[in-house]
Amino acid sequence: MEIVWKAAGTLIGVLLLFWFARVLIRNFIRFAKFAPNRYVFRYKGEKIAAEGAGLSFFYFAPSTSLVAVPISSEDAPFMLSETSADFQELTIQGQITYRIFDPAQAAKMLNYAIDIERSGLTYQSEDPQKLPERIINLALVAIKGTVKNLTLKEAIIASDDIARKTHLSLSGHEMIKALGVEILGLSVAAVRPVPETAKALEAETRESILQESDQAVFQRRNYAVEQERIIRESELNTEIAVEKKNREIQESKLETQRLAMKKELEMQEERLTFQISQEKRNQALIDLKTRNDKAVADAKAYALKAIIAAYENTNPAVLKILANAGLDSGRLLAQAFQGIADQAEKIGSLNITPDLLHALVKNAPSKSS
Repeated sequence: MEIVWKAAGTLIGVLLLFWFARVLIRNFIRFAKFAPNRYVFRYKGEKIAAEGAGLSFFYFAPSTSLVAVPISSEDAPFMLSETSADFQELTIQGQITYRIFDPAQAAKMLNYAIDIERSGLTYQSEDPQKLPERIINLALVAIKGTVKNLTLKEAIIASDDIARKTHLSLSGHEMIKALGVEILGLSVAAVRPVPETAKALEAETRESILQESDQAVFQRRNYAVEQERIIRESELNTEIAVEKKNREIQESKLETQRLAMKKELEMQEERLTFQISQEKRNQALIDLKTRNDKAVADAKAYALKAIIAAYENTNPAVLKILANAGLDSGRLLAQAFQGIADQAEKIGSLNITPDLLHALVKNAPSKSS
């Protein structure tokens, strides 16, 4: 019986020890695991026991404080109303991108202490939500300083310039450096006037566009008229050039004809000169021939006159005999018959025998002789 009681006491002690350990672990010893985008400081008392990004560890809750500073980039959108240099109301919308590059400095300026519960990680204060508000307020001050020197029309088209100047102003601001924050970028998405002003600007712009359109139409028509004038002038210049070229061609043809006629006249003159020269030579030749013929005729006449003078006192019968001295028998018979014919009235009858005719024909000279 005593052994049973001892075993029961031991069991009860073990159970009590297990329950105490469970209560101790559940309420005082905890495990924490952080994402890489959080920089963690583990304080034991007032000293930092461990620090780093993405830590995981067990800790004793009653004597440990945890500080988790987000080091990833964050976006802080903003919208503000501002008045331009010409007293026109503007609405400026944009976004700031930042990150905490010095977690220790940020932890000094803001309370990033956390409590780890079953529901997750919760901050002990609202300081982490105040950081983007502080940055936006500083940005608004910088934007005001930039926009107040711009007119409405200048501000509407100067979003990039506003963003650049605001970024430079924030990056060099002492409060930003004190918070351990780095401004990665600042963009101004829109700069809008109030609806009434926007409608007025639209109407003004519309009228300006219409005027530019009318001016463009006028310039296009004027250009078309000018081009038509240039084309017409070019056509007239072409016609003038063609007429001038035709006149030059006609003058060239006339000049060619004139030169041809001149050449032909020169050739005719040369031909006439040659013919005149030929005629003169022919005339000289005829004159010479005439003189020669006259001289020959005079010589023949003189010789004939001398012969006639020689035979002038000679008996005709002797001359006849001399004339017949060289004739052949046929010619002599012919002259005999001629003499008979001359004395025909004195002849009673005449008999001509065939032998006589045969002899006459036989002795007659041939045509070839």
